[in-house]
Amino acid sequence: MEKPRQGFWGLWNISFGFFGIQIGFALQNANMSRVFQTLGASMDSLPALWVAAPLTGLIVQPIIGHMSDRTWTRLGRRRPYFLTGALFAAFALFVMPLAPHIGLPLVFAATMLWVLDASLNISMEPFRAFVGDMLRTDQHSAGYAVQTAFIGAGAVVGSIFPWLLEHLGVANVASGGGLPDTVKWSFWAGSGALLFAVLWTVVTTKEYSPEEQAAFAEAAPEEAIEQPVRALAAKSYLSSAMWIVLGVIVAGLVDELGLQKEVYLLGGLLALYGVLSAIAIWLARQGRTSGMLASIVGDFSGMPPVMKRLALVQFFSWSALFIMWINTTPVVTQYVFGSSDTTSVAYNDGASWVNVLFTVYNGVAAVAALALLPWLSRKFGQVTTHSISLSLGALGFAMFFFVRNADVLLIAEVGIGIAWASILAMPYAILASNLPQAKLGIYMGLFNIFIVIPQLLVATVMGSVMQAFFPGQPVWTMLFAAASWLIAAVAMQRVAAAIPAPSKG
Repeated sequence: MEKPRQGFWGLWNISFGFFGIQIGFALQNANMSRVFQTLGASMDSLPALWVAAPLTGLIVQPIIGHMSDRTWTRLGRRRPYFLTGALFAAFALFVMPLAPHIGLPLVFAATMLWVLDASLNISMEPFRAFVGDMLRTDQHSAGYAVQTAFIGAGAVVGSIFPWLLEHLGVANVASGGGLPDTVKWSFWAGSGALLFAVLWTVVTTKEYSPEEQAAFAEAAPEEAIEQPVRALAAKSYLSSAMWIVLGVIVAGLVDELGLQKEVYLLGGLLALYGVLSAIAIWLARQGRTSGMLASIVGDFSGMPPVMKRLALVQFFSWSALFIMWINTTPVVTQYVFGSSDTTSVAYNDGASWVNVLFTVYNGVAAVAALALLPWLSRKFGQVTTHSISLSLGALGFAMFFFVRNADVLLIAEVGIGIAWASILAMPYAILASNLPQAKLGIYMGLFNIFIVIPQLLVATVMGSVMQAFFPGQPVWTMLFAAASWLIAAVAMQRVAAAIPAPSKG
């Protein structure tokens, strides 16, 4: 028995909610550094303020993936989660502009960023698995391409809001150094749009029941599904001890090397994983393999080979993206518009231009996902297509180091947009076609770890590196981003060997 083939409107309805989710991410990515700087944060403190975003994803996505694999309600399997996340994300977007009027405004803004990112992750993770749940294997590439197009379109809308409002006459500089009206109204409009888009998918789609899922040809045997968790019982505690020791060493290097205090967080996370993995091994040896902790640790340690190789690609891909989201505003305002004074017209013009740049790369991504990438994929295959796209993105980042003309930077965003489209489509299409359907949620959630860890490293280590070697020169971060994408492009070539050959007959 096979899943029904989805037509145009089926593909549309399945992924339309991501349009709203990405509006939220775009507003966050393009404006939070501006919000933090306006509220008094220094450039060196931006990575620490941003650290809440990847940390919440690290915690939330595997948990939500595990839970959604095992959920069935009147609303369905995945829909309860992305509806709940949308409600909280809409709330966080709505109250974010109120930060200047609340005691400890910087703390409030950082807290709301944590709520926003956690909520967006609660919505996003089930949406990734939702596409795999609802589509046949031969439609996975099309499904993730449509999802990527909606991501790009949503990001265009979210990124262009402040610039568009300014050109409609809304004030882009606030008296007294507060948040401009362009930012306030963008967050409020984004709140409503996010909630509407997710509700659209909730209302217009019907998930397959557990019985229907089990009957589909893609269903994996129960033994294969449970094997990674049961394998924990045979593991040694030595690996857990090594993670703990590594965490202690990293934390100890903070004072020894004069690193920023945020590196303590990285050490703590490494040690925490060691402790949790030891507990999971103990639970497995007691035969208690059905719990969340044992399941997550077991599936993480027993990832399929194709996922392990894609993990390295994701690591370097998302390192560059997080560098871009944190540093594009300081780079453009300082080097292209000539001001780091958040109260100046030049700084705010530069910050608004960042929204235009982000709009371009997201718009290119939306078009590339439906037009360019399918053609490249048919001609060269998914693996080589992803390597080509990442290389084009690396050239785009390198341009930021040399170009001082705002208009010319639009060309750089074309390469970045093509890479962004491929990052959102190719790895997920490969995974969805090569993972057990019954564990798609947890594996998609675990795959997010390799999105989050590089972001945590950038947030905790990049500040120390820049302070030591390039103080007050954020433009150098763009060369780090270019190098990261080139490494990812090379690493992608190792993935092909891990993809199982299609079965014959």
